[in-house]
Formats: sequence, structure tokens, C-alpha cells
Amino acid sequence: MRKMNVLFMQSQTYFGADSLIHSLLMRHLDRRAFTVHVAVNEGTREHAPASLQALRSIPELHIRPTNFGTSLNFRSRSQILQDTLSGALPALQSMGGLVRYARQHKIDLIHCTEKPRDAFYGLLLARLTGAACMIHLHVGVDLSWMSPATKFAMRHTDGLLAISAFVAKTAERAGLGLHKIHTVFNTLDPADWDHAIDPAPVRDEFQIAADTTVLATVSRLSPWKGQTELLKALALVKQRNPNFRLLLVGEDDVRATPGHYSYTAELHQITRELGLEEQVIFTGFRKDVKQIMAACDIYAMPSFEEPFGMVFLEAMAMKRPVIASVSGGVPEFVEHGKAGLLSVHKDIDGLAEHILTLVDNPELRRRMGEHGRRRVETTYNAAQMAREMEQVYHRVAGARKGNHPALALPQPVSPAELIAAEERPA
Repeated sequence: MRKMNVLFMQSQTYFGADSLIHSLLMRHLDRRAFTVHVAVNEGTREHAPASLQALRSIPELHIRPTNFGTSLNFRSRSQILQDTLSGALPALQSMGGLVRYARQHKIDLIHCTEKPRDAFYGLLLARLTGAACMIHLHVGVDLSWMSPATKFAMRHTDGLLAISAFVAKTAERAGLGLHKIHTVFNTLDPADWDHAIDPAPVRDEFQIAADTTVLATVSRLSPWKGQTELLKALALVKQRNPNFRLLLVGEDDVRATPGHYSYTAELHQITRELGLEEQVIFTGFRKDVKQIMAACDIYAMPSFEEPFGMVFLEAMAMKRPVIASVSGGVPEFVEHGKAGLLSVHKDIDGLAEHILTLVDNPELRRRMGEHGRRRVETTYNAAQMAREMEQVYHRVAGARKGNHPALALPQPVSPAELIAAEERPA
């Protein structure tokens, strides 16, 4: 039996959370049974995109640099039209070359994200080559904001892959067909998260005493990540135990705030109003997330309807107990009372009690941290994810084999419409 040939679509130039998950799959798929390819955004001669640079380090990965056209987020209609037209011919030529590449290498399955260019071009490529198409859902399905290209692709793809049961449920509610929805949890590579990192450099940088309990939250700053609720809970914590610091890591995500106002400025104001200036440290954007995790004693982020929450898995890998909400996909892998403590969303009193429980009990923090690390090593590791994904590939490709009905494409959609909604935050 010949190997299955899988082609990943990576139209984004950045290397985000979804790109990381796909790269782990590319690295850990069994090469005895799979040949792995990726069509990755080629960038420009002067600048190799972060996604291409990251994927070059994966052994036995066949990389096909591809021109997916220009990403056109947050531009006027006139700019979108001008940029789309100017870049259309090279992109069409590159995509035509990708069709030939897929046929030459006998691609059996095309693995996409829900990004418009990934999903629509991946589906089109699949139908032109006879391959199966699978769209990996890294966000909850809400057809009200998704682009026409993404909606069309999700309705006609051979398989939808959800990162949590919560995401799978949103796809089911959207009417995308329960029979083609599969769930494989996100994971990470435990070896990449060394829990023995020295916490001193970060604590020294912010002048935090060794006997002070440190909480951390690392994310884009946006209302649904729960930073406001966390600050309100910490004001209650301070009344009983003021010996703590919060490292609030991140910067504004203007895409997630109505009117593109500064949520950071709002959080600063709330901090002042609650009298938490001494306890809360705004670090801004940081690349040293592992060092931040090493420096903290508790990871706290009461976000709302988190599709999965990779950062919680990272905290568990670093042996840090988690404070979070019973919302979205988080309670599916953060076990309440074992890896952390979960409260009802916006229950400020309950959130404060959970924080105090961990602030006042170092031994409980240690036990929860140990449990979380074991869960990552035994269940939420990249090799396990790859084995589960291989089974999904066989189911999706097997269902597609010998069944290639003519696909009625929608009315012509302009290239601008296809990618105007691209790269919505995950």
C-alpha cells in the first residue's frame, strides 16, 4: 500500500497558534505511512515570511512556496480593488502551478485552516485534483462574520476538524453537517516547555520579591479574554492578602474592540480605580513567554468562550496551576480541582476565592502543577495528536475516494471578497 500524500495550506505569512498546531502535525505525522507537503506563502525576495522560516526546520517536509495573493485586511475598498488587480496574475500563475504540483505528487488530502484563502483555494484545489479537503477549525463557527469564501468552503468540504468539543458544537449548530465533523484536541511538544527555567531574571526585572506570589496572564488584550474580571477579583484578593503581583502580558488587539479603542488604556484606568497600581504590572508584548511562565506561580485568565486556549496547556506544561472560567473548550482539558480551579464566567466573588485558595496554598499549587504536566505528557502531546489525526485523514479520504460529484461553484466572487476577512484573530 502506498503512502498517503497530505498537503497543508499555509497562506498566512505570520506564524500564529493555528500555524503552530499544523507545524506539529507536519513534524509528527508518521513518515512510514504519510508523505507531507505544504504550500506556504512565499513572501517577497527581500523578506521570507515567519511561516516559511519556521517550516524550513521540519525534517522530511516538502515545501512548495506559493503566491496566494495579497492579504488585504483593514484597507479601503479602493485599495482592496487596486491591490487585488495588481497581484492577480502572479497569484493565478502560482496557483496553477500548485494544481500541477498536487497532481504530480498524487495528493490525497488537503489540510486547510478556516482562513479564506486557505479554505477556498484548498477546496478548489481538491476539486481540480480529486483530493479530499479538510478544514481545521481553530475558532468557534459563527457564520455571521465569516467571509463568503469560508462559508462556501465549510459547507462543501469533505471534513471539518474541530480543536475541541465546544468548537465542534458551534459547527453543528451552524448546520455544517454532524457526519463530517471530527474532533482532535490541540497539543504541544512537552520537550519545548522546560519547567526548570530560572524564574529569577523576570522577577528581578520587575523587582518582585522572592516571597511574593506572582500571577500571570498572557494574551491579546481584548474584553473577552477576561482581564477586566481578573482585575476586579484581584481587588477582592488584595483586601485579604496584598502580597501578590500580576504580570499582565500583551498589547491591544484593535480588531477585537468596537471602534478600535485602546483596551489597554481602559485596563490602566480600572487598575487605578481599584487601587491595584502596586500589584499589577503591565509588561506590554513579550516574546519570552516561557520565562514569564517560569516566573509566575499561577496562570490566571478567565476568558469567555475560548475555542481551546493553548496558553493554558503551556501553563500546565510549565507545572503552573490554572485559574480559568467554565467556558468554551477550556474545561475539556483543564480539570477543575486537579490542574486548576474553574469558576463561572463573570462570577467575580468565586474567581477571587479561587485565586486566594492558590495564593495561600503553595503545596496545592505544586500538586496541581505536577498533575497538569503529567496530563500534557500523557494526553496532550504532539505525537498523540498526530496519531489521532492520521485516523481522521483515513476516514475523510476514504469517504471521498470514488465519490467525486461535480461541484456547482457559487456565483463569481471577487478576489477582494475572498480575502477581505482574512486573518481574523484566533
